[in-house]
Amino acid sequence: FLVREPEALAQIGKLLPAGTVLITGAIRPPDTPPGTAVTRAYNSIYVIGHGGLVLSVYDKIHLVPFGEYLPLQDLLERLGLVQLTKVRGGFIPGERRHNQPAPGAPNFLPLICYEIIFPGDAVPRREHEGWLYRHVGRYLDWPSVAGNGSRPGWLLNVTNDGWFGASAGPYQHFQQARVRAIEEGLPLVRAANSGISAVVDPLGRIINSLPLGSEGVFDAPLPQPIAPTPYVRLGDGPLGAAVAIIFLWALRLRWRRRSR
Repeated sequence: FLVREPEALAQIGKLLPAGTVLITGAIRPPDTPPGTAVTRAYNSIYVIGHGGLVLSVYDKIHLVPFGEYLPLQDLLERLGLVQLTKVRGGFIPGERRHNQPAPGAPNFLPLICYEIIFPGDAVPRREHEGWLYRHVGRYLDWPSVAGNGSRPGWLLNVTNDGWFGASAGPYQHFQQARVRAIEEGLPLVRAANSGISAVVDPLGRIINSLPLGSEGVFDAPLPQPIAPTPYVRLGDGPLGAAVAIIFLWALRLRWRRRSR
C-alpha cells in the first residue's frame, strides 16, 4: 500500500521536479490501527506532489459487480462463487466524488475505469446548474458528484483495459469516454495501461493518443472547456418528460378505445 510505504513516496517525490505532480492509481487501505489485517481496500487515485506529498485521494465509487465486489456476498460465497478479481472481502466503495487539485492546471474530476460510461457521473447537481435543479432536483435529492458542486476544468479517466484482450472492448470503452467529454463540454485526459490513452477536446476530437497495445508518452495541451451543455443543465429531465408524455398519451388512447 502506497500510503504505508513512506520510503516509496519519498523516492517518487525525488523524481518529481518542483511544480510537477504525479496522478496515479493505487490500492488504498482503510484507516485502521497499525498491525490490523487488511481484508478490504479502496481502488483509488492519488495526486502526489514534489517531495512525495499526497495532495489528494479519490476512492472509486462505482465498483464492478463480480470483479470488485460480490453482490449478496455472504450467500454466494457459501455456494463457492467469488468475484473474478479476488480481493479478500472485495473492494470498498468510495463515499463521494469530488474535484481533485492539479497544481498548475484546473481542478479535475476523476473517473476510474468504467465509471466513465455512466451518463451523469460528471454532472454537478447544484443550484448554479439552473432551473431544473432548483425546482425539481432538490426535492429528488440529486447527488453532487463534483463535491462542492463546482464544475471541473477537465475529466480524468484512469483505466486498465488489458483484460479485454484484442477485442472490441477497449475501442468501445474509449468511444464511451469520448461521449462523456461531449456530453459535459469538458476536455478528457485518458490514461490506459494497455491503451487507448488520449487527450480529447470537449467536442470529442482526439488531440493526441497512443494506440492499443503500445507503450509511450506524449505531450499535449489541455483543451479549454466550453459552456455547460444542455445535458449539464437539464440532465435526464427532458427524456423523463418525454417518457411521461408518451405514457400518458398511451393511457389516453386506451381510455378512449374503451369508452367507445
